[in-house]
Amino acid sequence: MPQKKLINPPSPRAGKAPFAQGVQVGETLYVSGQIAQDAHGQIVGVGDMVAQARQVFANIEGVLTEAGSSFADVVKITCYVSDMRHYADYSKVRSEIFPDADIASATVISPGFVNPDALIEIETIAVVGCGH
Repeated sequence: MPQKKLINPPSPRAGKAPFAQGVQVGETLYVSGQIAQDAHGQIVGVGDMVAQARQVFANIEGVLTEAGSSFADVVKITCYVSDMRHYADYSKVRSEIFPDADIASATVISPGFVNPDALIEIETIAVVGCGH
């Protein structure tokens, strides 16, 4: 039976959250919801969806890399956006990361996050090694 492996990339914030940044079972990797925090816990790009989306994807990439994975292995993302007005900017950045639209995706409008400066949060599922 596959074992559960916790994935926590090294950073000054490591171990401060009451959850793992990622959990891998077999080849499946579940990445916890990521917001636009930098390594010191500060929100990047307050009020700027493009900057926040780029930081969120950078945070996701850190978890993927720590697990020996990459964006090529991502099979699904669930994005929570604070306001529909930000959707186009988020979608632009998502298209830079996933230009082939080869993932399952859902976007939910969520009026607030634990950190009130966050405009976006993304959860990710990857299958390590499936993308080449």
